Amino acid sequence: MADIILIPGLWLDAASWDPIVPALEEAGHRAHPLTMPGVGASRDESAGIGIEDWVDAVVERIDAVDGPVVVVGHSGGGNVAYGAADRRPDKVGRLVLVDTMPPPDGQGISEFPVVDGVVPFPGWDFFDDEDVHDLDAETRARTAPLARSVPARVPTDALRLSDDRRFAVPVTILSGGQDEAALREMLAQWPAWGANFDAIESVEVVTLGTGHWPQFSKPDILAEAILEAVR
Repeated sequence: MADIILIPGLWLDAASWDPIVPALEEAGHRAHPLTMPGVGASRDESAGIGIEDWVDAVVERIDAVDGPVVVVGHSGGGNVAYGAADRRPDKVGRLVLVDTMPPPDGQGISEFPVVDGVVPFPGWDFFDDEDVHDLDAETRARTAPLARSVPARVPTDALRLSDDRRFAVPVTILSGGQDEAALREMLAQWPAWGANFDAIESVEVVTLGTGHWPQFSKPDILAEAILEAVR
């Protein structure tokens, strides 16, 4: 049995893991889906919230659990997961990154339009087809209202990493469409990312055959892949 901390990507909250949690719990694990600070909050309420506050929230949950934990991060939540592993390398037994890669020190998530002092969900049409090809019209209509704004600083804040013991934490990459060879070819174009990836002592890449949001498009496949990583 494992304690599995589930970190959503940008614009999503703990409920985004609802399609996954039952399978994890039926397998005997304890799931801890999180909603990150400032999600859905106004500019005045969220202006002071940055990526370190999100990492702090995960570390707080890690510290509240006895023994090692598995930390799962989807998309930009992978940066948060990696930051938490850097803070607590002795308590994170495995990182599972859903369609994202472990970032190097100083890297942000990405840049998105800021509206009224927050970053709203830009809509499914904003993303490349390879990311959303498996989200049909019904799924898009059902899930878009679940997305909420994130604090303006969070996507662009630099993640600070300082403990090389994080490289000893085993990492499972659950890649949507790319296999390991394609991921390594991509990382070769970004030297800092490639060097960080190469320094990790144990990495497994699993290709899901999905878009970027498998918790919505193929929840059974994602749940089984997480369970396999935990075994």
